[in-house]
Amino acid sequence: MSTVLVKVVQTCAAYPAQWDAWTTDGQYLYLRYRHGIGSIERQPGPDLDTWRDEGALVCEWDDGTGSGEIDLADFLAASGLRLAPDAEVRPW
Repeated sequence: MSTVLVKVVQTCAAYPAQWDAWTTDGQYLYLRYRHGIGSIERQPGPDLDTWRDEGALVCEWDDGTGSGEIDLADFLAASGLRLAPDAEVRPW
């Protein structure tokens, strides 16, 4: 995956680590890492009432650690996502 993110907002630091993210074309992505499993979901936006299950999962991986903590740089490296040079990144 070589999707470029222009905005990333961390919504939880650990157990699970999670972020709201937006791509260069305005697509919202939900990034989550729990029990060593990272996942990326494509959803309409951060409002949970608009979320759907079918076709939402973009990718998922298990790093075998069982951890619930990961920093954004490691999440991006594992998922193949990239930050735009001028991306807005808001930590927890």
